[in-house]
Amino acid sequence: MTDRRILRVTGPERVEFLQGLVTNDVTRAPVYAALLSPQGKYLADFFVIPDGDALLLDVAADQAEDLKRRLSMYKLRAKVEIEDDPREVTRGVGPAPEGAIADPRDPALGWRGYGVGESDDTDWDALRIAHLVPQSGAELQVNDSYILEMGFDRLNGVDFRKGCYVGQEVTARMKHKTQLKKGLRRVSLEGEVAPGTPILSADGREAGMLHTVAGGQGLAYLRFDRIGEGMTAGGVPVRAE
Repeated sequence: MTDRRILRVTGPERVEFLQGLVTNDVTRAPVYAALLSPQGKYLADFFVIPDGDALLLDVAADQAEDLKRRLSMYKLRAKVEIEDDPREVTRGVGPAPEGAIADPRDPALGWRGYGVGESDDTDWDALRIAHLVPQSGAELQVNDSYILEMGFDRLNGVDFRKGCYVGQEVTARMKHKTQLKKGLRRVSLEGEVAPGTPILSADGREAGMLHTVAGGQGLAYLRFDRIGEGMTAGGVPVRAE
């Protein structure tokens, strides 16, 4: 997968360091997790993988440098080092090669390998749509998205019992004290529509935005109170599932 990079976190305080920053319990790695802003907004998502005396961070290639920079800002005097790891990330949905791990988000997403195996030709966008899985740069927008609206609790990407991390207070309040008004939904499209097209309700008000599209279906970020019959995107009928 040329669109992924691996960061290698080493040092005797690596677990404690990441545990105080990310949304999931890294003592249970491999896990899926995110780094949030203090305001609880999404900055990056990644997999945390144990690897001997290190923890690997499997992250989107275009987020790797910014993630490394942000983690380094938090490092202060912590006994950790953050470096690039040259191994290639592979994935597939068939039999897993030796050394691969099951995708922590959903068993339907298959396996991930680090320097092992070869990726298959799965239509990953279609698979993500089928299982409501957001992706960085598409549904997940830096400094804008809230992870609970993107389904991180359903995808095993947040632990509500692990204690403090950056953005934890906002995330916990959204979980326990508010009802989500917006979120990720799968939609059916009755024609071709480009990602990034606004979705309008029957009365012409903006109901949300279409993101990933594959095979007549898509992932959309929608206002729940405007979901209903008569929605369109670029003049094409849209139905929320």
